[in-house]
Amino acid sequence: MIAGPSHGDGSAMERLAGPASPGDLHVMTYNLRWGGFAEPNSWEQRRPVMRTLLTTERPDLIGTQEGLIVQLRDIEADLGGGYGFVGTGRLGGELGEFMAVFYRRDRLTPQTYGDFWLSDTPEDPGSETWGGFTVRMVTWVRFLDRATGKRFYAVNTHLDNASEHARRRAAELIRERLPALRPPLPIVLTGDFNTPAGSFVHERLTGLLQDTWETAARRGPSYATFHGYQPLEPDGPRIDWVLATPGVVASAALTNTYQRGGQFPSDHLPVQVRLTLP
Repeated sequence: MIAGPSHGDGSAMERLAGPASPGDLHVMTYNLRWGGFAEPNSWEQRRPVMRTLLTTERPDLIGTQEGLIVQLRDIEADLGGGYGFVGTGRLGGELGEFMAVFYRRDRLTPQTYGDFWLSDTPEDPGSETWGGFTVRMVTWVRFLDRATGKRFYAVNTHLDNASEHARRRAAELIRERLPALRPPLPIVLTGDFNTPAGSFVHERLTGLLQDTWETAARRGPSYATFHGYQPLEPDGPRIDWVLATPGVVASAALTNTYQRGGQFPSDHLPVQVRLTLP
């Protein structure tokens, strides 16, 4: 059984898959749970546990969901200056939750980036037209990987938690938008999709991309990726995914169960994959 990291025992991904090769790209998707003050599970309580998890795992790329700007700056500081992030608040500017993409500065160079909103008016910041619970969006970044000389798109999203109609419309818009990115390059899509693998949304998106959990050569144990600070559910619904264009090879995938003294860093588990880009 693959456990999460603890002090001094190294990365869970390393234990699952062994040392990374120079061309491997370590990607994480993580719903951070927005930085509220209410206890239990306030951001103040969770932040030190989050710091340990992220500084132990040190992914090359982290697609995050729900982070508020203060929370994202805390994480950037806790990562020790080796990471930057790209993103916009879903209400525009620094307002509301971000779909921020964190990246290792010593490896990845953002070349261009953008956002669109999951609505009938995708260029309108803060727009919501499909009857969802709240505003939803996509942030994308084109990166140069200086370790390999390859370029790729990192795309990050968070679909609606209440409306199946909104999720379906969002999946269709994402399917339409991703092939239009220019120049055409490999795509890594991270997100909290608020619907399990095998659902309509999953089937629509995996008609274009592959689910790296399903294609990975090695996998750790599977858990429901949303736990809500309750006991973990083995083989439960997997609503947080890392999808990638065909040709991207996943050597390993892991659902990280790290907690400390009963305190989880978030109400979701992060999903990590090790990828090789074509």
